[in-house]
Amino acid sequence: MAPRVALLAGAVVLLLAAGAARASNDEGDALYALRARMSDPNGVLQSWDPTLVNPCTWFHVTCDHASRVVRLDLGNSNISGSIGPELGRLVNLQYLELYRNNIGGEIPKELGNLKNLISLDLYANKLTGSIPKSLSKLKSLRFMRLNNNKLAGSIPRELAKLSNLKVIDLSNNDLCGTIPVEGPFSTFPLRSFENNSRLNGPELQGLVPYDFGC
Repeated sequence: MAPRVALLAGAVVLLLAAGAARASNDEGDALYALRARMSDPNGVLQSWDPTLVNPCTWFHVTCDHASRVVRLDLGNSNISGSIGPELGRLVNLQYLELYRNNIGGEIPKELGNLKNLISLDLYANKLTGSIPKSLSKLKSLRFMRLNNNKLAGSIPRELAKLSNLKVIDLSNNDLCGTIPVEGPFSTFPLRSFENNSRLNGPELQGLVPYDFGC
């Protein structure tokens, strides 16, 4: 019986290792797709080699003990381009730091798949379009900083469901309508929403529609 048990245990270990390898390879593919979308004049993504077993040795990428990508630190890196839907495959990601770059285009709705995300820092870029309603699925999110972009449209009311959200900054955009007052929004200071010329202040529920002025 002992040899059979040993063989079974070995098979389980191999299966777990194979599963982790597939996950890390998929994450590497997603990150390399991001690199392909970016202009990188300072070479900060030079170490992102798709032929490696996983992306855990790449600069600006942090993995956990199971070789799953949990952090992406590319703030203030002088990169430009757009964020693709591929990033939504980094389901173990906890910190997405892309602030102070020249990234344009829209925020992909697929970022709503990042169920473990704690911090979303996309501030000080050139992002356009609206804030995706899908971000309301980020139940672990504590920090959302999208300030100093070119985002338009109303603030999705679905974000009021983010009970763990402690900090939000949507200032210096082109948002319109009113500011939610439910859930965590009841505690956020007005400076988190300042310099949106078409934003009309806290929502007066039942008196005006939330997208008033959009």
